[in-house]
Amino acid sequence: MSQHPDEEGSKVPGLSKGRLEALTDGIFATVMTVLVLTLSVPVIAGTLTGSQLTQDLNSALQALLPNVLSYAMSFLLLAVMWISHHSVFHYIKTLDRPMIWLNILFLLSIGLVPFSTALLGRYPLEQLAVIIYGVNVVGISISMLAFLSYGVRSGSITLDLPGATIIKTIIGRWRLGSLIYSSAVLISFVDTELSVIIYVLALCFYVISSSIGFKPLIRS
Repeated sequence: MSQHPDEEGSKVPGLSKGRLEALTDGIFATVMTVLVLTLSVPVIAGTLTGSQLTQDLNSALQALLPNVLSYAMSFLLLAVMWISHHSVFHYIKTLDRPMIWLNILFLLSIGLVPFSTALLGRYPLEQLAVIIYGVNVVGISISMLAFLSYGVRSGSITLDLPGATIIKTIIGRWRLGSLIYSSAVLISFVDTELSVIIYVLALCFYVISSSIGFKPLIRS
């Protein structure tokens, strides 16, 4: 016997779309905050003063630059994912248990970002660090694509215009992301620096795309 959705569109009593969005917002906020912990203020040993202290501090800050860059990369990438997630939820008509657990799987992969970011920041050109970061992003993409695929197939996500255009665009961007980051992981076996460059270029593309939005054209 199938369960009918309540007034909030949920087939699971007590677990509305709003509560799932609140959980997602909380996880994103926590992960984006924890990211800054990958950065630490340089400690200069001894009692140096003047030009020697300035020189040592400059050296320490330069050594910290990969961590700063990886922090900025991951923070902006998470921001793009958060915007995409909220765009999807706007078009969800009904919510059932499989969708809830697919969303939790998505959040599970999101929770690993601080670890993969810290690893990439400390070892920016080491293949294993580059691979782990890329695999983390691919895992996030795959889990979101599974969520979207199930939502469309089950009819939980509306495909009425303009929703159909927007959902198809979102699915296309997640698929492209999984392909780009998977390619970067494979390229790391040849050149890890090129893989990191691909991560940066992919991020630039998604930030710009997210800033522009979808802008479906509807003519009366």
